[in-house]
Amino acid sequence: MKTSNSSININSLHGRVKELGKKEVVLDVRSREEYMDGHVPGSINIPRDEVARYAAKLKSYDRIYVHCQAGKRAQLAFADLEKQGLTNLVCVTGGGMADWIEAGYEIDKGA
Repeated sequence: MKTSNSSININSLHGRVKELGKKEVVLDVRSREEYMDGHVPGSINIPRDEVARYAAKLKSYDRIYVHCQAGKRAQLAFADLEKQGLTNLVCVTGGGMADWIEAGYEIDKGA
């Protein structure tokens, strides 16, 4: 089975955020508390340990950019979703929300 899953870095994600189509989403897999403290504008939050339960819903997207605080939870969530058969994933590796904030990129707070 051919997969289209891939990876990008946080700076590449920043370049794509404003161009996302209606069937694309940034999935933040940090805790709800971390998400409320600051997240990528327009992103959705499903904590890493819950992503597998949402696999069926997430299959409806054309592309999902999976990210977290530093990259580790994103990789774990990516693997969890791959095991559920998703082929629409892009893992944000080599950094995460900490690097997004350090770069001075826009964030939203709250839900």
